[in-house]
Amino acid sequence: MNQELHYVQKFYELTIEFFTNYSFQIIGAVIIITIGWFLSKYIYNVLIRFFNTHDFDVTLGKFAANIVRILIFGAMFIVAIGKLGISIAPFVAAVGAVFLTAGLALQGTVANFAAGISLVITRPFKLGDTISVNNVYGVVEEIKLGYTTLRTEDEELITIPNKNMIGEVIVNSFDYRIVESSVGISYNDDAEKAVELIKNVIDAFENLSGENKAVVGIQNFGDSAVEIGMRYWVPTRSYFKTQYEVNMAVYKALNSANVTIPYPQRDVHVYECKES
Repeated sequence: MNQELHYVQKFYELTIEFFTNYSFQIIGAVIIITIGWFLSKYIYNVLIRFFNTHDFDVTLGKFAANIVRILIFGAMFIVAIGKLGISIAPFVAAVGAVFLTAGLALQGTVANFAAGISLVITRPFKLGDTISVNNVYGVVEEIKLGYTTLRTEDEELITIPNKNMIGEVIVNSFDYRIVESSVGISYNDDAEKAVELIKNVIDAFENLSGENKAVVGIQNFGDSAVEIGMRYWVPTRSYFKTQYEVNMAVYKALNSANVTIPYPQRDVHVYECKES
């Protein structure tokens, strides 16, 4: 019993001695950590308000604000540890080792996040744009730091890791995409009237681009037909649907006007050989 009381007395004396010698350091460390906490939170809120008022990307804004918040609080925490007389060199080395290990283990994820930041900063496309990348075509529905989501005309959702988009050719069609096609007519038909007829058919479509007018003209002289070229801009969200509707309208108009759409043919001439 006396021995247990001795240990309690010893612990009490050591505690009193510790707080007597290090009380100011402990109070200072607590104050520094408290200041760091509130300061990092205040800076975070300031950055979020700044990004929101300047139409900054929401995802990147929150990511950047969180990074700044962690850095500020981490720096204040290290200062607080130094205030207690603890060497911060091993602590910094340990933190560096942890980040290095995490970076090696999450190379793919880190690469996706880095690529996402690059996409948000450079803005090669935005929500609602229609893009083509890596043989994938669709409307941009979501841009995250790790991936980008596209919706195709068939209502399929395609998720592309951002690292697969950096360094690739990205075609941005915006609201309208060009259609280039042709139709052949007979050499016996009036090409000028056929061009005018096709132009009127295309111009009758109300959902085509109003800024870029359709261009129709003789594109090529084939073996069996005069090829009439057509260039017009359709809504990217209904690219194939509108193109097929235009093709059907052109076909019906040519058929109604008795314009022949020929098919490849070959004339065979037979000569009779006379015996001499």
